[in-house]
Amino acid sequence: MNTRPEGIDPSRRHLVSAAAIGAAGARLGLFTATAVLGPAVVPGYAQTHSGPETVEIGFLEVDKDITLRRMVVRSPRPKGTVLFLHGFPETLYAWKKISLALADDYEVHAFDWPGYGLSSRPTVDRFSYAPKDYARILNDYIVKAGIDTSKLTIYATDIGALPVLLLALEKPDIAKTIIVGDFAPFNRPGYMYESLQTLKAGPAMDQARAQLNRNREDILENAFRRGLPNEAQFEISGEFRTDMSRGWDHGTLTTADAFAHYYAQFTRDQDHFESQLARFKARVKVVWGEKDLYIKKDMGVELAERIQAQFTLLPGIGHYPHLQNPKQTIDEVRASLP
Repeated sequence: MNTRPEGIDPSRRHLVSAAAIGAAGARLGLFTATAVLGPAVVPGYAQTHSGPETVEIGFLEVDKDITLRRMVVRSPRPKGTVLFLHGFPETLYAWKKISLALADDYEVHAFDWPGYGLSSRPTVDRFSYAPKDYARILNDYIVKAGIDTSKLTIYATDIGALPVLLLALEKPDIAKTIIVGDFAPFNRPGYMYESLQTLKAGPAMDQARAQLNRNREDILENAFRRGLPNEAQFEISGEFRTDMSRGWDHGTLTTADAFAHYYAQFTRDQDHFESQLARFKARVKVVWGEKDLYIKKDMGVELAERIQAQFTLLPGIGHYPHLQNPKQTIDEVRASLP
């Protein structure tokens, strides 16, 4: 089965400018312009750049069914590597500004999960979209990309977080540091937003998935700010919103379908993770938005206590800390590596 985006050779890498990332992506869905990047501007974060960085956006084939769209920001003298893992309904564009801000000191990677952005979307008989299968894809990406795990920080949020913890169960040295937050590691429906509980609830799942697809425009416009007071509201970039919109129904299923399939196996994989906590050894930090509407902070507190991890609660922050306060994410990453 050929799931590669039509007309794209995954072995090719394309160097693009910060402006061209959005323009070319919105226009073509692939990236062919070449330029050198200047500094990224992140609100509230003062930073200097010692030299040019390059962003590579292209495709990496991880197996016969899955080709991932990825972004790599190269640094002239990297001290280590950072890998960002996005949530629903995001794409790799969620990490663009943060990646550029870190590029003086680190090589930075991000990719679209299968079912998101421009990555492959095989049928569910070929790929289940379950957390454990995302964990396998994550491992394959790290191997195929040639990342040195001894100098790697993985920052994962929402649907990206359980897969990295499942992988860390089997490979405690998969990263030097893992930072996770705003997700559901355990089967605690009472800690979850009502619509997420419905996705886990048997016969109601199909109706919940259909509702997600009907609510596409509202999700893309409001999901990131929902539940925040007026003074905490924030905007995402137009290029990020455009990329999510264009990628929503790219391929054989929608982003909402992939999200629903993830939830179809979610309880099983949560229960497996919880049953194996006694042998969990990876170094983890838990970061949580105080105002997270979708997953209550109690979930993060329990996780941190049970794996003896440092827990940081972010005052006034919702479910998407990296979008609402990118400086906080940058500082967390810098603190995790030399």
